[in-house]
Amino acid sequence: MDNNILNIKVQRMFRFENDQPLRAFADIAVNDVLLIKSIRVVNGSGGLFVSMPREKAKDNKWYDSVRCLTGEVRNQITEEVLRAYQEG
Repeated sequence: MDNNILNIKVQRMFRFENDQPLRAFADIAVNDVLLIKSIRVVNGSGGLFVSMPREKAKDNKWYDSVRCLTGEVRNQITEEVLRAYQEG
C-alpha cells in the first residue's frame, strides 16, 4: 500500500558547490498540476533539512510563501527532496 499522500516529483535540483549552509534549490511538481519553486536544501547544525520558499516583507522579516498544512505532507516533501539531492 502506498502511504504517500501526494505524487511529488523533483523537477529541478540546482546544487551549490561550496561550504555554505545553502546546498541547493529544488523545484517540485505536485500531482502533475502544481509546481513549487525555490525549495531550499540547507545544511544546519542537525544535518540537512528542507526549507520552503519564503519572501522578505516590508518589515524586513522572512515569511513562508508555501506552507504545508499537515505533518505528513511536510515529511513527504522533505523525503522526496532530500532523496533527490542525495542521489546527486
